[in-house]
Amino acid sequence: MGSSYNGVSMLVLVGLVVNSLVVVAFAGDFYQDFDLTWGGNRGKIFNGGKLLSLSLDRVSGSGFQSKKEYLFGRIDMQLKLVAGNSAGTVTAYYLSSQGPTHDEIDFEFLGNLSGDPYILHTNVFTQGKGNREQQFYLWFDPTRNFHTYSIIWKPQHIIFLVDNIPIRVFKNAESIGVPFPKSQPMRIYSSLWNADDWATRGGLVKTDWTKAPFTAYYRNFNAKACTWSGGASSCASSASSTSGGAWEANELDAPARRRMRWVQKYFMIYNYCTDLKRFPQGFPPECKRPRF
Repeated sequence: MGSSYNGVSMLVLVGLVVNSLVVVAFAGDFYQDFDLTWGGNRGKIFNGGKLLSLSLDRVSGSGFQSKKEYLFGRIDMQLKLVAGNSAGTVTAYYLSSQGPTHDEIDFEFLGNLSGDPYILHTNVFTQGKGNREQQFYLWFDPTRNFHTYSIIWKPQHIIFLVDNIPIRVFKNAESIGVPFPKSQPMRIYSSLWNADDWATRGGLVKTDWTKAPFTAYYRNFNAKACTWSGGASSCASSASSTSGGAWEANELDAPARRRMRWVQKYFMIYNYCTDLKRFPQGFPPECKRPRF
């Protein structure tokens, strides 16, 4: 991709980032909010519950999940991805329900050779069906510092954000027959695992195990969201503490739309809605609607 990041003016980039960043004033407690679910001691919580790490070696990867289930809201997490030669590795961070007709909202970070950019892979599953991939390069090195990756999930739409810059919107298109995830509560999951059969250049580049262990770091989890327990939502009452939050805004404002157009123009590298080879009989119906 080159040091000029597709030739985009660094001045424009700085302006967009400064206008988009929010002050991180939250710091979730990983002991309180999450369970390490697999990988043995490859998953660790430390620094008084403020920091979590997942590691991958030749034997196993690792993962965690939230203690709570959510049905709508905003989820933020800061990640610092595997540094160096991360080819073959995938760091997944997503919301998901369970079962064959599960719903899922995905961030997946596909590793690459040293010096080559990560690919941010996004997808939305409804009733067990995905195939709605959009992929992006990032406009920064995600291994040098922590960056915030957010999901806003509402009955009207799902918004994916990076450092508070929207990169993708998946709108509710039930009116034209497209299922939308709105009835299944989801937990937050993350995992670091070996996927060298497909993750880097379609599986051509394999994991270099001499560089193991591979480690990703997490901090500053925040959920301004409706929790689900005992068949009821914490937001059932209009007096819910999540009411009035910024995540409840119905649409992106004009500056946010401009930022998303910038990302999709300069950094989107795959969009299922433009893949004619994949859909020779016609694109999925949601692809015929405006993106913004």
